[in-house]
Amino acid sequence: MNSETSMESALASVHAEVEAAGRSANLLGRELKRARSAAASGNVRELRRALDAGADLGRELERAVTDTRASYDLDETELLASGAYAKELLVTASDAGVAMFEEDDRLLCYPSIVRVLPGELALEIDRRRVRALRPSVVVALLERAQNAGPRFKAAPFLASLLAGYDYVLARQGKAANTVVRLVDVYAVLTLLPGQSGKYTKTEFTRDLYLLDQSGVTEVGSTGRRLRLAASTGTKQAGVLTTVARSGQQQRYWGIAFDEVSP
Repeated sequence: MNSETSMESALASVHAEVEAAGRSANLLGRELKRARSAAASGNVRELRRALDAGADLGRELERAVTDTRASYDLDETELLASGAYAKELLVTASDAGVAMFEEDDRLLCYPSIVRVLPGELALEIDRRRVRALRPSVVVALLERAQNAGPRFKAAPFLASLLAGYDYVLARQGKAANTVVRLVDVYAVLTLLPGQSGKYTKTEFTRDLYLLDQSGVTEVGSTGRRLRLAASTGTKQAGVLTTVARSGQQQRYWGIAFDEVSP
């Protein structure tokens, strides 16, 4: 194996070899139990037979484990750092019928956002570290999350959008109800140092989609209602893209908050 070997095939091979070694270990354990029982009762004939069989099985088991260890020479860090692993995840997801897209340095798989962490030999899935890297296992995990649906609170997010929107209006000197770019609102919401790293634009766009799907548009008792503007904005700078549950790319550009008529 080497860095050009897929992680799925490498792990599948080791899995099969370790399973075979495990069967040998079970046989060894059985002979040791017989030896222990024979020693306890004084059945020396059975004791010698069990010890001889155990010694043979022990040597076989040692060779099997040594050979398996030698055969597993996958360069995991290189695989993750080169982008080959991300491509393998995309192919595995496609084969499983799970929609996944690459966006900047993230993988989007509704409602999850995945980031590969080569230095940690791990993934970050929705802010959680995941050490299980086998592609088929990761895709199954993402599919379960997809079937379970998002844990998203629309009202607080909508309220933060309104606060950011009003700030942008004031800073840009625009009239009430004017459409502003979502990237400008995002910039306001992440003004504090380090906030853009803690809450990425990819996550912001995913949350916009979840809000869009929720159908929640009115901000509490403020008398303001969200209006998304994307039909012409998708041709302009500042378009934000995420993946919809259907697997299609969803684009957002601008928003406005209108007064709700009594």
